[in-house]
Amino acid sequence: MKILKTISGAREHIGSLTQGLEGPGFVPTMGALHEGHLSLVRKSVEENRLAGVSIFVNPIQFNNPCDLEQYPRTLDEDLGKLASVLRPDDFVFIPAVEEMYPTPVNRVYDFGNLGQVMEGRFRPGHFNGVGIVVDRLFRIVRPGRAYFGEKDFQQMTVIRKLMEIEKLPVEIIPCAIIREPDGLAMSSRNVRLTAGHRKAAPVIYQALREARQEYAHKPPGLLKEQIRNRIDSTGLLVTEYVEIAFESTLQPVHSREQTGMARCFTAVQAGDVRLIDNLRFTPDN
Repeated sequence: MKILKTISGAREHIGSLTQGLEGPGFVPTMGALHEGHLSLVRKSVEENRLAGVSIFVNPIQFNNPCDLEQYPRTLDEDLGKLASVLRPDDFVFIPAVEEMYPTPVNRVYDFGNLGQVMEGRFRPGHFNGVGIVVDRLFRIVRPGRAYFGEKDFQQMTVIRKLMEIEKLPVEIIPCAIIREPDGLAMSSRNVRLTAGHRKAAPVIYQALREARQEYAHKPPGLLKEQIRNRIDSTGLLVTEYVEIAFESTLQPVHSREQTGMARCFTAVQAGDVRLIDNLRFTPDN
């Protein structure tokens, strides 16, 4: 695999291999790679003649400076993992902040309701920062397909909207959440969990699964309260939000009489670590 650190170097390498052909498959990441990330990379390698990964901790998508400072950075380990998956011509793009943002950033996106609920409500400015960095990465790499994990389902929906706004011809490929054997959704932040919080964290997925089984019989409001109570009962986890929303609009489901594919989303504080998860609630549950 090729390691690229400059925009000019990335464009030169990618351009030399894609002349007149489809752009590469691409997996944008912030590093601290785990099996969830690697599953995306493998899929990209399988589906594209050229594949690439970016590792860039994007400072402008962090609304909490402490979260940015504490975000795990494991570049050497990341490169070792990617070397076992990527092919000789595939690439890893590792730009510095100054390379990505040589001048102050002032773009403001309007993602409508997609960016105002759930993560958008609790992390002001987050999706604007995501939009800016994804737009820049896509214009550098010019991928044909980009792969995103469904753990960040709202982010993936916002990025699809970004493609409409910027008129970028990139196919966004959703990939299933990869979980630990006990059900905890894999996340780079999991390494920061204390032993006690790590032991309690699987309750998040358990609560979502229990509620899904009752989706056909209980109103959404009652199910949301049930999930919150189940998570908070650990005494170690504190639920930030629970929402049952339509996948297409991310707007709340108020009653089972409403039609459309729904998904339950939650964010939970586990000590100093913030965890998110979601689960599809199918109409025939």
